[in-house]
Amino acid sequence: MLISQPCPECSASAEETDRFVLDSTDGPIEHVALHCPRNHQFQMPVGKLSSSLPRDAPSRGINRSATRSCGPPQETSRLDGRPVPARRLRILLLCSAFNGLSQRVWVELREAGHHVETQLAGDPDAVRATVEALDPDLVICPFLKERIPVEVWSSRPTIVIHPGPRGDRGPSSLDWAVMDAEPTWGVTALQAIEEMDAGPIWGSRSFPMPDSAPRKSDLYNGPVTEAALELVQEVVAKAADPTFEPEPLDYRRPDVTGRLRRPVRRVDRSFGWSDPTDHVLRRIRAADGSPGVQTLLLGQPLAVFDAHTSRTGTEHTAEPGTVTRRRHGAVEVATGDGAIWVGHLRPMRDDSPQLKLPASTVLGELLDGVPEAPDDGGYREIDYRRQGREGEVGVLTFDFYNGAMSTAQCRRLETAVRYAAAQDSHVLLLRGGTTFSNGIHLGVIEAAADPAAEAWANITAIDDVCREIITCTGQLVATAISGNAGAGGVMLGLGADRVIARRGVVLNPHYRTMGLYGSEYWTYVLPRRVGARVAAELTTRCDPIGVERAMRIGLADAVVQDPAGFDVAVARYAQRLAHSPNRLELLEKKHTARAADERRQPLEEYRRAELTRMWRDLIHDEHGFAEARRAFLHKHQARSTSYSRA
Repeated sequence: MLISQPCPECSASAEETDRFVLDSTDGPIEHVALHCPRNHQFQMPVGKLSSSLPRDAPSRGINRSATRSCGPPQETSRLDGRPVPARRLRILLLCSAFNGLSQRVWVELREAGHHVETQLAGDPDAVRATVEALDPDLVICPFLKERIPVEVWSSRPTIVIHPGPRGDRGPSSLDWAVMDAEPTWGVTALQAIEEMDAGPIWGSRSFPMPDSAPRKSDLYNGPVTEAALELVQEVVAKAADPTFEPEPLDYRRPDVTGRLRRPVRRVDRSFGWSDPTDHVLRRIRAADGSPGVQTLLLGQPLAVFDAHTSRTGTEHTAEPGTVTRRRHGAVEVATGDGAIWVGHLRPMRDDSPQLKLPASTVLGELLDGVPEAPDDGGYREIDYRRQGREGEVGVLTFDFYNGAMSTAQCRRLETAVRYAAAQDSHVLLLRGGTTFSNGIHLGVIEAAADPAAEAWANITAIDDVCREIITCTGQLVATAISGNAGAGGVMLGLGADRVIARRGVVLNPHYRTMGLYGSEYWTYVLPRRVGARVAAELTTRCDPIGVERAMRIGLADAVVQDPAGFDVAVARYAQRLAHSPNRLELLEKKHTARAADERRQPLEEYRRAELTRMWRDLIHDEHGFAEARRAFLHKHQARSTSYSRA
């Protein structure tokens, strides 16, 4: 029997249009497709249908300036089965930047039904004005470097999420944790007072540190973010409890294990290439992301990033500090007891800000005579393997630093996808790294002699990757998204037949904040999943979205709830798909649908139309791409791009 269901986009009554079964990490699950009078289309598991209609639609407005706003849904029950909060709070997120953690908090609080706004913390007067206008019940600071105006923290609960255990204080917590090889670490929610990081404690979480040195950015985007989200939920619950009292910081308590630490200095980060490999790795990885570790390489003062252990091991006989090999933009450097691969460098010059770039780009002609590595030797960005008794699942993994994909990387990935698609496996599983993909490589573009020409080469190269994925009709294709994705990286993943995402992933399926119309066949792959209306909203409102909403609107097909079990769950999903009794039927339907789509409008027409708009953005810079790109790379505020959000 057909049913009616509230539309998650506009709250209008949506009618059932189809029922079907999708494989999930928990086995086959019956889904329902729905369509509302305003042309929103979405799908959801039958078990999550709700009979209650929301009284008011959620406010979806978002200010393109430093303040981000989202009003609360006013429903009495939720589409995803979770209860709405007993009290909806007005919450201000005060952030140094709207980074991955801040976006995740914004998404989660919005999903929970609270009224949320975000204010950048760089301008104290703007902060005061926003607080006066919003009059928030609670201020949460998920990522904050600046001091909070006294008028804010003295007038309402203002909670700082600090990436350290109870009692830890200072701006370099994660740096010290990695360098000192701490066995456990934590995150603490503390109330802001005059003295930074010394306020009463609202809650804390701890987690084990990896045995091998983690990259600071991976630590932050992984266990720190997960712990922070748990704490934010706890803080919101306690803020609604009039009987709650935070716990004063008391270093006499046995559970207060942290201490005040000074900022990490350059001398603290320093290493010599003759030091043991593990020591060198810890120093570099503790500063990865920012600020990097300054050292000399081939006589050049450089900041070093993106370090990996080499498989050369103790057999290396080269003088420490010698560049021994190179491969795909990285260089191998001898250490005291082995070697490491260095993927990225930044020149250290005082005359102008420098970019973090692939190591071979920075070193250039200094690498003349350095041999190419005959194999990966411990450094591999792209890997293809067969899984299953008969190799029925082909797994193509690509892991590009920070998810940025240069022209050269796209060309290599295109070759790899074409090879994988030509194999006799039943399923092709595409897997990204800790950041799935963010599309084109803005740093390489900016550093090019002709940035516009390099941008054009980069966008056409990533388009070619997407085309190989879309046109792979000999296998079922699944995308596994275990890390955040943005812009063209999202669209690349949507070229697959199935999209599996990890709980906590944040997607930014839009381009306009960078002054771009977008390509990667987004005008084909996005509307075919979510419908034209929702596709237009996603690409013009420029909201980050979580996987719960991605599932509701059809952007994702399955969500793995346990982040630690993602690899196993995805492998099982791919195996079930490969051995599904209706696999050949699914393959035939895929082939028929692709042929019908091609007759209706050839892929080349989508590409041509997108690239016509992108030519104006990249070559003629009609919408501020150059300024937005530089602002992103050098981490300063750009003027709004000229693309309208309407």
